[in-house]
Amino acid sequence: MGEVWLAEQSQPVHRLVAIKIIKAGMDTAQVVARFETERQALAMMDHPAIAKVFDGGTTPEGRPYFAMEYVRGESITTYCERQRLSLNQRLELFIQLCEGVQHAHQKGIIHRDLKPSNILVVLQDDRPAPRIIDFGVAKAIAQPVAEHPLLTELGAIVGTREYMSPEQADMTPLDVDTRSDVYSLGVVLYELLAGALPFDAHALREVGRAEVGRTIRDAEPLRPSARVMELGAISLAVAHDRHVDPARLARQLTGDLDWITLKALEKDRTRRYQTANALALDVRRHLNNEPVSAGPPSGVYRVGKFVRRHRVGVAAASALAVILVAFSAVVAVQASRIARERDRANREATAAKQVADFLIGLFNVSDPREARGSTLTAREILSNGGRQIEQDLRDQPEVQARLQATIGNVYVSLGLYGEAGPLLERARQTQMRLLGPDNPETLTTTNQLANLYWHQRKLNEAEPIYLDVIERRRRVLGDEHPDTLKTRFDLASLYSVQERWNEAERLNLTTLDKQRRVLGAEHPDTVASMNNLQYMYHGQQRYSDAEPIAREVLEITRRLRGEGHPDTLRSLHNLATIYDATGRYQQAEPLYLEAIAGKRRVLGDAHSSTCRSLYRVGLMYKKQRRYAEAESAATAAYAGYVRSMGANHEFTTGAVELLVALYSEWGQPAKAAEWRAKLPKQAELKQ
Repeated sequence: MGEVWLAEQSQPVHRLVAIKIIKAGMDTAQVVARFETERQALAMMDHPAIAKVFDGGTTPEGRPYFAMEYVRGESITTYCERQRLSLNQRLELFIQLCEGVQHAHQKGIIHRDLKPSNILVVLQDDRPAPRIIDFGVAKAIAQPVAEHPLLTELGAIVGTREYMSPEQADMTPLDVDTRSDVYSLGVVLYELLAGALPFDAHALREVGRAEVGRTIRDAEPLRPSARVMELGAISLAVAHDRHVDPARLARQLTGDLDWITLKALEKDRTRRYQTANALALDVRRHLNNEPVSAGPPSGVYRVGKFVRRHRVGVAAASALAVILVAFSAVVAVQASRIARERDRANREATAAKQVADFLIGLFNVSDPREARGSTLTAREILSNGGRQIEQDLRDQPEVQARLQATIGNVYVSLGLYGEAGPLLERARQTQMRLLGPDNPETLTTTNQLANLYWHQRKLNEAEPIYLDVIERRRRVLGDEHPDTLKTRFDLASLYSVQERWNEAERLNLTTLDKQRRVLGAEHPDTVASMNNLQYMYHGQQRYSDAEPIAREVLEITRRLRGEGHPDTLRSLHNLATIYDATGRYQQAEPLYLEAIAGKRRVLGDAHSSTCRSLYRVGLMYKKQRRYAEAESAATAAYAGYVRSMGANHEFTTGAVELLVALYSEWGQPAKAAEWRAKLPKQAELKQ
């Protein structure tokens, strides 16, 4: 369809580029449309694993062209064989490839011709990285990528036979979706692992289209481990390139890697991995020695496939024998599964009953016979619950620790940090002893404890805990697991508070990029990182960088969370502080007041977030010489901080210092002296 030329771009930057031009004589309407589809598909995408488009246009002869990134690399299979990469190195490279395909799918583009020659490997910072090229048969799934979307003609094979999915090979009106690319990724994975294709390439090239469709649709590929042993003498070279012998290579492929590959190659696309990201996550689980979601097909499924392929033969030969064998297999498998599930269910039921009994006892305090006429607050209910956990669950330490961590985290959300600390510390100690430091539940409690220290401004205690949790979560869950990314966000927040701006910005930007790719642009964790980024820019007085982010965060939280949600109220406060800092007081004031009213209603007068907004609006009123209004806000902030943080906390001290400065400027020295007397001898840092 196109010719590709190496060219040198001189303006506006000097670099080598690849120029793709429609071949002379091939500029039919359909070919031009397909060429335009590839150009626009590439232009829509921005991912390290996808070759970039720089420019486009037409030659003096009227032939369309576009200039794209020149990828100086070799196909993924050739690179892996030449460099003799181990299985784990190949899998790391494959995960990057899946991430690029996932990005294309999120942009609404199916490649439809994924194969090694369209996946080149380059060195990036001395590490191999894949680049996907040639979207010439790409298809838009979310919206047309060209003015006239390219329609595949019925009966035309689009793609490369050895790598195409059953739905592509069928040549039926069945719509091809992103799972077709997942199948092609499965073929590439099969080849990277076993050194051969699932079906013989030469045989597929020799037969007609109907036979190609039948083979891909009906023939079951060997497991990669079995395919290696079938290669005979060739298996020696394949295993040598992977630093093992054939028998050991087959053992390494048996189990997880067999299951993952065959799930990607499922004929029925509803049983296939539903996204490229899901495939990558299972490969990552294998590398982390975690259970994978793929598993061996059940006996019933295998029998059903056999019957569908040989309906007449099965019926004529021995239907009864097949049924008996299948029934025996199912009974054996189900009996084992039922026993495992029964044991697990019994354990969970025991824990659930203990939790339910605890909650029933906890909330019995609302019964007049128990409360004796008193109306209990949420704080009192939580306090009763903490005592009840200590008494009633003494013989069930794992359940006790889980509930202690839960109540401790609720205390943190309420701004009751003194009550939260002992619960979180005891829960963590128990989980470390029973579950170990790498258990996900232990790591969650440990992260919550570090967050408590962050709120209390015990930053030197919080930082080493964050660093340890990040390292353990990377090892146990993976570098891009949402929990790992959340702890990276927490550490970036700590760096911002400490004004370690370079470290904060670097960590925040890399975390935000991964969250957008893994979780999506509007996931709460992604939005929290955006909010943290604008806070960091605000702290450096980079208000022009902070303001658009603050506006976007407010728009997202309003739409997804609602007006009264604490995240929305926090976003109102943050945008108000930017207007305040840039002297736009008329815009800042209504946002401050809306945030304060909402926080008082949702969080209460003494919550640190409510007090922070009161302090900021009091400071703004002082700058405007609106002293009476500043006095009201600052005294309310002080009272709330005393209740929630204590009289000597740095936030409380900041409110006192504001009142001292306010009364001094207002011409009331007696009141200034009265408030100055409340300052500790060694005043801590201001807010």
